Amino acid sequence: MSLSIGIVGLPNVGKSTLFNALTKAQNAESANYAFCTIEPNKAVVPVPDPRIDVLAELVNPQRVQYSTVDFVDIAGLVAGASKGEGLGNKFLGNIRETQAILHVVRCFDNDDVIHVSNSVDPIRDIDVIETELILADVQVLENRLERMEKMLKGDKTLAPKIEAAKALVEHMNEGQPASTFDKEMKGLDELLAELRLITAKNVIYCANVDDEGVMEDNEYVKLVRALAEERGAEFVKISAKMEEELLGLDDEEAQEFLDSFGIEESGLHQIIRTGFKSLGLISYFTAGVKEVRAWTIHDGDKAPQAAGVIHTDFERGFIRAEVVGYDQYVEHGSESKCRTAGVLRVEGKEYVMKDGDVVHFLFNV
Repeated sequence: MSLSIGIVGLPNVGKSTLFNALTKAQNAESANYAFCTIEPNKAVVPVPDPRIDVLAELVNPQRVQYSTVDFVDIAGLVAGASKGEGLGNKFLGNIRETQAILHVVRCFDNDDVIHVSNSVDPIRDIDVIETELILADVQVLENRLERMEKMLKGDKTLAPKIEAAKALVEHMNEGQPASTFDKEMKGLDELLAELRLITAKNVIYCANVDDEGVMEDNEYVKLVRALAEERGAEFVKISAKMEEELLGLDDEEAQEFLDSFGIEESGLHQIIRTGFKSLGLISYFTAGVKEVRAWTIHDGDKAPQAAGVIHTDFERGFIRAEVVGYDQYVEHGSESKCRTAGVLRVEGKEYVMKDGDVVHFLFNV
């Protein structure tokens, strides 16, 4: 399992600059005009986790594998995108498969950087994007509803899904995203799983600021932060330009650069950490001479489910898990020493995994 994040926003708000910086890959052209990104950009980014580095130093494996995040950046959306305006509507299917949405909003004034609406207004900009996403989802939902109603005579089990679809269409036509709909309605879970509606996904509001905005929240940032809090959504503040300037610096130089602005962590770290939090994800580790690796699971997953992330056979033939906490592993220095010290535990099928567990699974198929 990997975390996947779709990046959306108006044209020319810094999405492609941010994408370049986050992925350390200059494959998303960045220019001062709308629609500079005309193809969906995708990248797989390793999740920075110092725990992996420490484990690798102790074990000295043949290779190290970090957890990953898939970033998908599409062309900027504009008003009317759901009716074919602009280019971003062509690529909405690319972000339907993602787990979370990073909504980038411009939160700085600069006469040299054009705005598609000729003025900076983050709340208006957010409303434009969210309206287009809702309208796009409604089209998908109505098409699915029409097909289900034609099939109803031959398949009465579709009735709950049809009722859920009708109610959801009504809800969204009032300008409300799918995420705010009654989640207890019968048939809804199956419907959402099939359609993967964009507005049903977790949203992270990302305020893109200039150097001054990094040091202190400006009025634009305060508005976006308040909106995120009101909606119970996650919020990050980054400077896409600053993130781009970090490219080419080693870890020590990058941290010195961030420290000079009073920033504790890079935008990449913030977004990934926030993404994990919003989706309820945690990491566990496997550590052996062949490989030290991080695996992403849902908080609350039991040992067999966690084993299944490695391979479905591991879950199907799960026998037990040998587990030690990360801190204890580092304290003792190896699996064998943890075993000798009595801190390595044997856990069964009902064990609930914890973030940072170092695990060896035993299975039989």
